[in-house]
Amino acid sequence: MPETLLFEDERQLTRTNVAAYLRTVADRLETGEPLTLETGSDSITVDVPREVEFEVKIEREGPADGAGELGLELELEWDEDADASDDELSIR
Repeated sequence: MPETLLFEDERQLTRTNVAAYLRTVADRLETGEPLTLETGSDSITVDVPREVEFEVKIEREGPADGAGELGLELELEWDEDADASDDELSIR
């Protein structure tokens, strides 16, 4: 299935700033509030349903026998027609 990029932002931040950003996302998920992402003139608001597919990955980019770049990816996926709910998000 083809993907369409709706929003993207990439920047250098301190761990503290990343943690604050993730706390805000977590708070919105927990309360069921819409999640709005903004950067410059770009923004998108999504209603995250009560249940989602949650994926966690650690990846290394670079040569197999040497130092590379490590990455942690957290991904939430859901069907667009999924029922958005005010219920608490449950991740098992």
